[in-house]
Amino acid sequence: MYLKSKKMETWILYALLSMFFAGVTSIFAKYGLEGINADLGLVIRTSIIFVLVMITGFWGDSFSDIPLLTRKHIFLLVASGITAYLSWLYYFRALKDGLVTYVATIDKASIVVTLALSFILLREPLSAKILLGGGLVLAGMLVIVWK
Repeated sequence: MYLKSKKMETWILYALLSMFFAGVTSIFAKYGLEGINADLGLVIRTSIIFVLVMITGFWGDSFSDIPLLTRKHIFLLVASGITAYLSWLYYFRALKDGLVTYVATIDKASIVVTLALSFILLREPLSAKILLGGGLVLAGMLVIVWK
């Protein structure tokens, strides 16, 4: 069977890079939390992220869309920021005391929550393939963390 070669879509490359850096960051964070409070580690990490986002925003035209912001945009992005903070807060606290393999596995199983909400709230298409994949992620998490 002959398969045509296709150029990888940019969003797939970005998702793969995100996956790689998310995996690496867990290891750096675990080592970085040795001997310090998890919340201090989170403050340092978040400060670096803020600075880097501001720098990259000034380099591009990221801020040119400010006039396009609506109350809905602001509300949803603030809500996203609060939930990201809560995720990171509890992730760092779990990472401080727990094994990276367990903490990261449980954290990445958030995909199951994301899938469910994308079907319910965003009305994204539901398929057997997606259900099977999500079920395997959930099953994999249970296999890894089950005592």
